[in-house]
Amino acid sequence: MKLIRFGEPGLEKPGVILTDQWLDVSAIVMDYNEDFFADNGLERLRNHLNSPGLSAGILPVVDPAVRLGPPVARPSKLVCIGLNYEDHARETGAPIPAEPVLFMKATTAYCGPFDDIIIPKNSSKTDWEVELAVVIGRKASYVDEASALQYVAGYCLHNDVSEREFQLERGGTWDKGKGCDTFAPIGPFLATPDEIADVNDLRLWLTVNGEPMQSGHTSSLIFKIPTLIAYVSQFMTLLPGDIISTGTPPGVGLGMKPPVYLQPGDVVELGIDGLGTSRQRVRAYAPASD
Repeated sequence: MKLIRFGEPGLEKPGVILTDQWLDVSAIVMDYNEDFFADNGLERLRNHLNSPGLSAGILPVVDPAVRLGPPVARPSKLVCIGLNYEDHARETGAPIPAEPVLFMKATTAYCGPFDDIIIPKNSSKTDWEVELAVVIGRKASYVDEASALQYVAGYCLHNDVSEREFQLERGGTWDKGKGCDTFAPIGPFLATPDEIADVNDLRLWLTVNGEPMQSGHTSSLIFKIPTLIAYVSQFMTLLPGDIISTGTPPGVGLGMKPPVYLQPGDVVELGIDGLGTSRQRVRAYAPASD
């Protein structure tokens, strides 16, 4: 299945993509949130959609012009993996990690796949990162690698937007450069594992203003998805709906000589095989009007 959430921010409804139609399932499902995944919601939704008495015509069609929100309701955690492609580590001058590098993105950074990226106040080094995101389907604590994929609800496209000065030049952890508002556009949809033939055989790409910047392949991940789920679950309990973002391939602005960063008016487009594409326009921070 492919799950979407549509509507204005904070008012999104759940939907599905069936035969290229967007269908409203809000009469069946409250939302794609922790309770949904924990209560075997994916299987129950699948069974409902496959029931003999249901035809696609019964479900309301969603106007494709409507805004798409992130495909999972705001999770309890966004856990990210740093330096998980060797070429990306090298371009940033960092050593190849012996263990996964973990950092967190604030859930207030979470936004839809076509929402604007807002350059933060006092930012001069806002950067892009295309990534494969994994959505957790059930509570995971001290998971072993052999069973780790049983905890996966699905996969999404993620732009791990980053402010490099905040991240690397302001002391402390990376988190302060990773959690700014709009720094986690996710979607357009969640694809359940049966939609992806081989998650280790997916191409990732990203362009800025139509110019290719990133091109990578999930086969190059240093730490594969079962390792990441098992590893993260040793340090924190992962709840249904939580997201692990698996790292970015080379081609980020920080790694260019000289570095190149996002400017107001830029357009970032990105995609992953089987997970669709997203597009964000960049704009400058402006105080909210009264």
